[in-house]
Amino acid sequence: MPDRDLSQELAGQVRDAAEQRQPIRLVGFDSKAFYGHPVDGKPLQLAAHRGVIRYEPTELVFTARAGTPIREIEAMLAENGQMLAFEAPQFSGTASLGGAIASGLGGPRRPWGGAPRDLLLGVTLLDGRGRILHFGGEVMKNVAGYDISRLMAGALGTLGALLEVSIKVLPAPKVERNLVLSMPRNRAVQLMRDLARQPAPLSAASHLDDRLYLRLSGNAASVSAWEKQIGGDGGAGSDFWRGLRDHSLPFFESERPLWRLSLPPATPRLDCEQEVLTDWAGAQRWVFSHCGAAEIRDEVAKVGGHAILFRHGDGKIPIFHPLNRARERLHRGLKQTFDPAGILNPGRQYPSL
Repeated sequence: MPDRDLSQELAGQVRDAAEQRQPIRLVGFDSKAFYGHPVDGKPLQLAAHRGVIRYEPTELVFTARAGTPIREIEAMLAENGQMLAFEAPQFSGTASLGGAIASGLGGPRRPWGGAPRDLLLGVTLLDGRGRILHFGGEVMKNVAGYDISRLMAGALGTLGALLEVSIKVLPAPKVERNLVLSMPRNRAVQLMRDLARQPAPLSAASHLDDRLYLRLSGNAASVSAWEKQIGGDGGAGSDFWRGLRDHSLPFFESERPLWRLSLPPATPRLDCEQEVLTDWAGAQRWVFSHCGAAEIRDEVAKVGGHAILFRHGDGKIPIFHPLNRARERLHRGLKQTFDPAGILNPGRQYPSL
């Protein structure tokens, strides 16, 4: 598909929808259509708005239109020995840059490489009035509007339709090694935390079915030294990490409700974690549970975390962790500022917003 700039055409569609108070559903490649509450609205097709606008390998930054496929960006970066450090999930196989930022999701490398919002330098977006707005820039020292840019990471298109995104990238590691160690979860979590406190070149740490999976990334000398110190075998290749990133491992094949728990890394296994895949050295846990939603969220909140019903909800249980009054006021204020008519992905995050 050729590169195309559809900014003015898309802006016209949003202006027309705002005048008619017609809800809009933002659509890229729909690889994350399952995530969040369903939106009943007229599709705003963003996938054809695509193409890399600027790329400066020596500056470790690029700017691209939101519909640009992640796989094309990754191929471009790989040619220059660079990478998207947050390891964007692709799920169904085709994902766009705009969708990666709007979802705010990161793969196994995220705790060490940074979250999408950490690497976001600037955005151009359509607000709910159809205005084209620019925030941030292409260098970290340009702080004008930088926090506004960050608001778009994880907003699921409820505050604006992303048109262009500027991202900081990182050099790809010279060497990567994958290690597997057989051990129970409690020991694995302790070892992951111990390694995280040391200068070990970790770039992924996960535990599943009494097996600890580690990925070491860096220069050859450091990776080799830590590989010898940690031990284990190299039975897990890059396929494991891609499968974890895109939820194609057998663990994710169940049609039962899948919960994503975000917790302090050292938190012991919770009562609600009947079946669990531990990621991010303990900070992220994918869980199938026999417990009810209220019980899960209450247990998670007591240890300072939050819980998202990531997949296979029944439409009755809220997807995202309930907001307290202060946070709900902030959400409503932002929605009113960016989308006063409430037409952009209404209810995608919270039914009342």
